[in-house]
Amino acid sequence: MMRAVFYNSSLVTKTRIRKGGMNNVRSFTLLALLSLILLAACSSPAPTTSTENKTVETKPAYQPTYTTGREALQKMYIAARSWAPDAKPYNLRLVPTKDDNGQDGKSGMWSAGFASAARKAVKVFTWSGVKTEDEEPGISSKPEDTYNTANTSTAVFDMSYLKVDSDEALKTATKHGGDKVLAKNKDFNVYYMVSWNPRENKLIWRVAFGEVENEPKLAIDVDASTGDFMKVEK
Repeated sequence: MMRAVFYNSSLVTKTRIRKGGMNNVRSFTLLALLSLILLAACSSPAPTTSTENKTVETKPAYQPTYTTGREALQKMYIAARSWAPDAKPYNLRLVPTKDDNGQDGKSGMWSAGFASAARKAVKVFTWSGVKTEDEEPGISSKPEDTYNTANTSTAVFDMSYLKVDSDEALKTATKHGGDKVLAKNKDFNVYYMVSWNPRENKLIWRVAFGEVENEPKLAIDVDASTGDFMKVEK
């Protein structure tokens, strides 16, 4: 009886030893696998950012802008109204630049004078669609000056009178001698100025052809409201 009990105890002990050994083997195997996984993760190269997927932001190339006189005046009119709500234009003129000659009725720079009765002041605004030594694209202005309502050179006009744009005034001017001048002098500049003529009680475009604005070869006046030819000066 004693032997039977001893035998059974040994058997149980042996069984437990076997089971414990199996568990140790499994634990060792799992530990080894985890070590291999961690080693592989540490040794794998860091992900690189592909340059193909990057979006390169580049500024658009600068492009000069050329426009007609009335379009430029409308842009400056908005700026002038910010300066003085009652501002009205009294002249508009092309500003010569080295990159355009005005032969298509457009320019990269226009200047306009505005007067304000409330402020008793005048102010000159410039619209530029090109880069120059003195101007950047956009609208700029000079310091205001005193406004004298009796001065005919600053006689204001209503925007509604300017129905004929500079390119249309050019068409009329070329029909009355401008085309012949340009045919002989292909590099001549064409200058434009619009202002109110109190004597005629009209808004008038002056289209001038020549190398220098103040000494034109030919100057033609065109009604800025109707587009009709008025007179020619040589």
